[in-house]
Amino acid sequence: MKISDGYWLSRTGYNVRWAVQIYDTEADENSITVYAASSFISNRGMTLGGPMFTVRFTSTLENSIKVRIEHFSGERKTAPAFALNEDKDFKPVIKKHRSGWELISGKTSVRIGKSKKDWDISYWYGDRLLTKSGWRTTSIIEEEPWHRSARESAEADKRFFDKWDNGGNTHIREMLNLAVGEYIYGFGEKFTSFVKNGQSVEVWNNDGGTCTEQSYKSVPFFVSSRNYGVFVNHPERVSFEVGSETVSKTAFSVQGEHLEYFLFGGESIAEVIKRYTALTGRPALPPPWSFGLWLSTSFTTEYDEKTVSFFIDEMKQRNIPLDVFHFDCFWMKEFEWCGFEWDDRKFSDPKAMIERLKAKGIRICVWINPYIGQRSAAFRECLDRGYLLKNRDGSVFQCDMWQPGMSIIDFTNPKARSWFADKIRQLADMGVDAIKTDFGERIPTDVKYFDGSDPYKMHNYYAYIYNKTVFEALEAANGSACLFARAATAGCQQFPVHWGGDCFSSYESMGETLRGGLSLCMSGFGFFSHDISGFEATGTPDLYKRWTAFGLMSTHSRYHGNSSYRVPWHFDEESCDVSRHFVELKGRLMPYIWANAVKAHLTGVPVMRAMAVDFGYDRSALTVDTQYMLGDSLLVAPVFSEDGECSFYLPVGGVWTDIQTGEALMGGSWYTKKYDYFGLPLYAKPNSIIVYGSFKDTADYDYADGMRIVIYGMEEGCTAEAVIYDRSGAVEAEIKAVRSGKRISLTVKGTDKPYTAESAQGLSISAAK
Repeated sequence: MKISDGYWLSRTGYNVRWAVQIYDTEADENSITVYAASSFISNRGMTLGGPMFTVRFTSTLENSIKVRIEHFSGERKTAPAFALNEDKDFKPVIKKHRSGWELISGKTSVRIGKSKKDWDISYWYGDRLLTKSGWRTTSIIEEEPWHRSARESAEADKRFFDKWDNGGNTHIREMLNLAVGEYIYGFGEKFTSFVKNGQSVEVWNNDGGTCTEQSYKSVPFFVSSRNYGVFVNHPERVSFEVGSETVSKTAFSVQGEHLEYFLFGGESIAEVIKRYTALTGRPALPPPWSFGLWLSTSFTTEYDEKTVSFFIDEMKQRNIPLDVFHFDCFWMKEFEWCGFEWDDRKFSDPKAMIERLKAKGIRICVWINPYIGQRSAAFRECLDRGYLLKNRDGSVFQCDMWQPGMSIIDFTNPKARSWFADKIRQLADMGVDAIKTDFGERIPTDVKYFDGSDPYKMHNYYAYIYNKTVFEALEAANGSACLFARAATAGCQQFPVHWGGDCFSSYESMGETLRGGLSLCMSGFGFFSHDISGFEATGTPDLYKRWTAFGLMSTHSRYHGNSSYRVPWHFDEESCDVSRHFVELKGRLMPYIWANAVKAHLTGVPVMRAMAVDFGYDRSALTVDTQYMLGDSLLVAPVFSEDGECSFYLPVGGVWTDIQTGEALMGGSWYTKKYDYFGLPLYAKPNSIIVYGSFKDTADYDYADGMRIVIYGMEEGCTAEAVIYDRSGAVEAEIKAVRSGKRISLTVKGTDKPYTAESAQGLSISAAK
């Protein structure tokens, strides 16, 4: 939200009042409350009017500072609100100094200036300054009524899906300092430049594809290269200006009379993400089979059981291991989405069909969304029972945007949620293993919810309650759950997996897909997938093969498209070979990938992550957005060009080793190489262990049985460790390697299963149980 006219003036129609003076400060055992004046008060007569800021600092989680800025404290509280894991019994340390006050939470603290002095707030991690708020930062913004009326009149033709405010005239804004050389990341799935400096970011879900500034997954959280993060605790629209208005500040604002945010400090970006996900929830552990290859019917293609069986059988005939088959929208009749009834013209006995498909060793996923087409029997049932979202006048909300006469399930109605969950359980009873929860972004705001929730706040939050309903129903029915979700907001990371939405079949779109995934994972999402070869249009065989490598080196891998099948033989025969090669490579890497999945579940640190997460000490790694770490030890750089040329950066700190070719390169440099379709930069970091498994035809197997332990780039006197987990997520084996001279001592604890061990450098290994 930009309101300034240069540095000194505000745009016409806006009145801005800043926190200028710390007038008074109070403290109790849990918090510090600051009363800040909007002008410098030098005598009693100046206290007779004008806004007062009430700013409360506390901590409900170690290494986090909770800040609440209020103008009018009588503002009515309305649902929904993010479900947070706050510790109400946590006690920060509060100190009073000559220079003011300090509230300390672990190693993270906020320092507050003296009463009757200038507004002066700074955040620290130990003795290291993270960021600060000072002159002309914390502010109340009031929009003049005449200006709002004129603006609303000019925007009167906007669709109800695009309403971005709830009609209030007041905004609260905070501005935090951007240091020289500091970079900001996150905000959910953003397809714009990975480094967000210079961007305006709106946290407001939209169905806009992957080629615009709009997002399917909007999260009011960002993380800084200075190792702090900020979560704005508002499910409604949050506007951020990242050095895009005042170039030395990250500003964020919300509509209303208060603003609440959490600031997290840490030693690294990874530690910050751990703190954030401790507050908002950590990802569930997806089932092992979900990491294998998924194949889809695609969106608008014609298909029936014969088509599906042919695809599965042909994949097997070509020795391309397949774990999941996905039925997209047309498992239901046209105009009846999402009525949960199979199209009996194509599938006369779906339960028996699913049994036949699962006998081939395949898991089953089906598509759903939260919209109900008017033609379906489900619409009439939900209409009669009051399960549909209503207009403000009490009539049922309907539109023709996606399905003729469609309405939307009101998940704030417990009976509607129960009805929807029961439909999921019925699918699970048929043998369905996973659910693709599509859509959920186009949620109107000029409506009325069953429980009285604020529709403005529900726009983004709807994705949370929708995915939570489906995930929990599937988990209750099957014992485990896996989604393929598109819409999300803060907290949705608890219900994996999420995919990148509607991308185009081009290298440019492949690049924007990666940027979106890196931003999403920076926002606490542990797992990420995308439509291999692009959703819109049909790409070339060249693109299909390059995207296959990228897709299989992501945490989750799915072939899917719009109007054409994405089976590899429809492109060329070499595509089949490339698909087989990378499915098998990923399958062999499953002990390593699974170990990192368990870590993501336990710590919140994503499996697929930007270089800045692990290599914040290397400035050259901070802005890289064309490669990533898959887990803690494997660097992946997709090839984004027809000529096979790829430039990639290896961070400082030793020798990196290509796990396919064995080529060793020194870190701290950029390299440019050409690759055939079976290659791309896949480098193990120095002093690491990668464990390979005895993969055959599914990603779900015993990872410790016959494992191959490979030690990469071991330097003199260094240690490397790895843990192998069983399919339940329990520790099965612990591995430790220590180099001394030209010998590596290897210890494997916790398993008696056979294994082999080798050094990529050819060093001798002595192994012990």
